[in-house]
Amino acid sequence: MKDDCPMLTACDLHKTYRKNADQVRVLRGLDLEVEAGEFACVVGASGSGKSTMLHLLGTLDRPDQGEIRLEGERIDNLPSERRDRLRNQTFGFIFQFYHLLPELNTLENVLVPHMIAHSLWSWLGERRVLRRRAQELLDRVGLGHRLRHRPRELSGGEMQRAAIARALVNHPRILLADEPTGNLDAANGKEIIRLLRDLNRQDGLTIIMVTHNLDLVAGTDRVVRLTEGQVEETNPSPRIAARGLRLAE
Repeated sequence: MKDDCPMLTACDLHKTYRKNADQVRVLRGLDLEVEAGEFACVVGASGSGKSTMLHLLGTLDRPDQGEIRLEGERIDNLPSERRDRLRNQTFGFIFQFYHLLPELNTLENVLVPHMIAHSLWSWLGERRVLRRRAQELLDRVGLGHRLRHRPRELSGGEMQRAAIARALVNHPRILLADEPTGNLDAANGKEIIRLLRDLNRQDGLTIIMVTHNLDLVAGTDRVVRLTEGQVEETNPSPRIAARGLRLAE
């Protein structure tokens, strides 16, 4: 790995989905670089390829053509076991519809990535430490009082907070957020964005967030606009532009 390599790089990504005789070209030569510690916001119309791009970056799917590199190392062509490990330990995922398991309580849902990463005996030996880590995260996202509640007993904002804690429990280096406020009202959406900003600024967490809501871009470092499966433009957000003006004064 070279010191000057971006944290995550996508080069000439192509992706086509096929159903019977129909073909839908979603990505058409997408290029993107994301630096360590950056909070990048990806915007674009429905069908522009935002979610597909995020799934490819996180190795949830493979591109038909092109490469994805993590700090210079190609990851899209790794064996499935290594890609599984990346999704469990390097990438954290947040989805619009939370994907909490309804039969588990809040604490148990947050512990799921730990359960996947550990063998039975390893889990039994370390569960107290792992549970403490999960409880600390739930305290941080404001759910320390909801540990034993199941998803049906939580509000939409609380479920998304639980999903964020789950995404962070294995100390990921990159957080991939797919429409994290898309199923929330305005007030809860603002709280989720505030939480993501704090994680980025205080912990240095690299975040790539997909959204339709242009009101959310002001607190991010860069805005990437997708059009018909390609990056049309990439600009610093108003916050970063303002910072540059202050430094120039």
